[in-house]
Amino acid sequence: MEKIVIIGGVAAGATAAAKARRLSPDAQITMLEAGPDVSFANCGLPYYIAGDIENRSSLILQSPDSFKEQYDVDVYIHTLVTSIDKDGHIVNTMDTRDGSKKQYEYTKLILAQGGRPIQPDLPGADYDHVFSLWTLEDMDKIDNHLKHEDPKTAVVVGGGFIGLEMVEALVKRGLKVHVVEKMPHVMSLMDAETAGFITRELHSYGVGVHTETGVVKINANSVELDNGKKLDADMVLLSIGVRPTLQLAIDAGLAIGEAGGLLVNEYLQTSDKDIYAAGDMVEIEHRVSGKKVRIPLAGPANRQGRIAAENALGGKHAYQGAIGTSVVRVFEAVAGITGMSLKQAKAAGIDADAVVVHKEHHTSYYPGAETVSVMVIYDRQTGVVIGGQTAGYKGADKRLDVLATAAAAKIKVSEIADMDFAYSPPIGTANDAMNMAAYTAENKMSGFSPSLLVSELDEFIEGKRLIVLDVRDVFAFQKSNLKGAHHLPLEMLSQNIHAIPKEVPIVVYDETGKKGHQALRTLKNAGFEEVYNISGGHTSLQRHAVAVGFKNFHVELLPIEKKNIHQKEESTEVESNKNVSQDELARLVVDVRTPGEFRSGAFPDAVNIPLDDIMSGKGDLGDNTDREIIVYCASGARSAYAQQVLKQRGYTNVKNGGGIAAMMSRM
Repeated sequence: MEKIVIIGGVAAGATAAAKARRLSPDAQITMLEAGPDVSFANCGLPYYIAGDIENRSSLILQSPDSFKEQYDVDVYIHTLVTSIDKDGHIVNTMDTRDGSKKQYEYTKLILAQGGRPIQPDLPGADYDHVFSLWTLEDMDKIDNHLKHEDPKTAVVVGGGFIGLEMVEALVKRGLKVHVVEKMPHVMSLMDAETAGFITRELHSYGVGVHTETGVVKINANSVELDNGKKLDADMVLLSIGVRPTLQLAIDAGLAIGEAGGLLVNEYLQTSDKDIYAAGDMVEIEHRVSGKKVRIPLAGPANRQGRIAAENALGGKHAYQGAIGTSVVRVFEAVAGITGMSLKQAKAAGIDADAVVVHKEHHTSYYPGAETVSVMVIYDRQTGVVIGGQTAGYKGADKRLDVLATAAAAKIKVSEIADMDFAYSPPIGTANDAMNMAAYTAENKMSGFSPSLLVSELDEFIEGKRLIVLDVRDVFAFQKSNLKGAHHLPLEMLSQNIHAIPKEVPIVVYDETGKKGHQALRTLKNAGFEEVYNISGGHTSLQRHAVAVGFKNFHVELLPIEKKNIHQKEESTEVESNKNVSQDELARLVVDVRTPGEFRSGAFPDAVNIPLDDIMSGKGDLGDNTDREIIVYCASGARSAYAQQVLKQRGYTNVKNGGGIAAMMSRM
C-alpha cells in the first residue's frame, strides 16, 4: 500500500492531498502542517481586512475534520517536521504545542512548505504595531490592531501585489497610508507606464508614494526613510518579498537550483526519486525563456500540487512550466503582466520589441466604455508573442488572459490580428484592443509605421536635433504636452506640411497613438523619411512621467482626480445650452458634441446643443431661419448630420465647421 505523506497543507499541499485520494482509493494519505490552519484562501486575506469579505469563515476552505470526512486524509496541524530520513523513508515531527515527537513512514513524500515573508533586519521591526501578512493568524493580528488600537496612519513597506492590496485595505479602514518602495516605481515587475496607471490611482485616493527609498528605522509612531524623510505610522506592514522554506530540504541533502528554489525535474521530482515537491518552494522552467525561475503564485502552486500527487502515484505527467501571469486590483484600477517584460527579454538575448495601444473596452457609443491598455511584447524576428501587460478600469483581465495564452502557445502577432474575439456593444468592439495591438505590431515590424516606446524616448532624444509634433486638439495640448513640441492638429497637418523640414527626424504623438499613426502615414506619403510615432501617445507619456519621469524632456502632469473610498460618485450632469435668444450674435456657433466633450474645451462663445437634442427638436435656435449658423463637433461627422437636419427644418444658412481643430484654426 502506498503511504503518501505531504508536508504543508495550504495551496499545493491541500490540492495534492485531494488529487491523491481521487487517484487512489486505497493509499494512506497523511498531511502535516506546522501552522494552525490548512487549506485557507491566503489570497483573500487583504480583502477580509478591507471589509470586502465579511465572514472570516469564507476563507476557510477545509479543516482537518472535513479533509478526513471528505477525502479520508489524516491531517495533523501544529506539526513541525524536524527532519527527513530518506533511507528509512521516515519523517520526524514535533508538536509545536507540547513538544511531543512522532514519526511517519512514507513510500512517497510531497514537499509543499511554500515560503515565508522576508523579515528585514530593521531597528523597531519587532514592535507590536509591525506586521506581515501570510496566514490567517497574521490577518487576525492586523484586524485586532485596527479594531482595538484605532490607528490613524500606516506605512506599507513594499509596493508589490500584497503590499498594494493592503494599501487599499487600510485606506478602506480609514487610515492615511504611505507606501515605500525601494525600486524606481511600484509594481517593479511591470513597465513604468503600466505602473504609472496604478500610481495615479494611488494618488487619487491620497496615498503617499515614496519610491527609490527604503525604511531605515521604525519608531513607535513613525518610520524613517533613507532619504531623510519621516512618515507618521501608527502601524507598519512589511511586504518586501517571499523567501522559499528550504531548510528541511537542505538538511535532507536535496538539490537546490540556480534560482534559489528546490530543484525538481519535469515530473516535479526532487533529487531523491521518492520525494516530490510543489508550490512556492520549488523552481520551475519559465515557458517563454526556458530558464529556471521561482514563481510564488497560487495558480501554479495548485497545478503543481495536482501533478506531484499524480506522479507520486506512478503517473508520468510532465509539468510544462509557468509564465508568471499576475494581476492586481488597486481600488478600481487593474493592471497585469504575463510572460517576459521587454527588459527581461532583451537581457535574455531575445531580439524583442513591443507596442502599446489604448482602446475602449467596449464600443464607445455604448454607455460605460473605459479605456483598456495593452502592451504586446514579441520576438522581432518571428513575431511570436513572448509577454505583455494590460491596464484599465474594465477589461484588463480579459486581454491579459489572451496574452498569457498567446505567450504559452507561442502564437504570433499576425495570428492575433486575425482572431475573432467576443463582440457585442456592451461587451467588446468589432476590432478588439488585442486586434489593434497586433495590427500596430505588424505595422512596426514591417516598417509601415515605426514607433517608439515611452521608455525609449530619453535615449532616442539625447543629443539629437529633431522635431516633435503634437497632433491633438488645442485644448488637450494646452492642458499638458511634451515641452518643446510643436502643436499641429492632425486635421491641419496636410495643409501645413510644406512648413515642416524634411531633413531632420520627426516624432509625432496624439492621445493614444491612433491619430499619431495617421499623422506618420501622412508625412511618409509626403516624402518624409524618418518619422516615428510615440506608442501609446500622450496617455503613455503621462503614465511613465508619473511613475519615474523623464531625463531629457518634461511632460506636465495632468491634475489628479481626487477620489474618496467612503463616498459614492455623484452625477455631475451639466445642462447644455438649449435655448438661444434672438438678441444673440448674428452668427451662431453650435457645438453638437456631448456635454462632457464640450466641457473639455470649446470654441469661444459657442453654445452646446448635442446632436441628439438637435435631432429631437429640443435645441431651440429661434425663428430667424436666415441667420448664419456654424455647427461643429470633434471630427466633422456629427456636425455634417446636424447641418442636414437643420436644413430640413428650414434653416437656410447652416455651415459645417468640421472638427474642433479646424474651428480653432480660424481664430
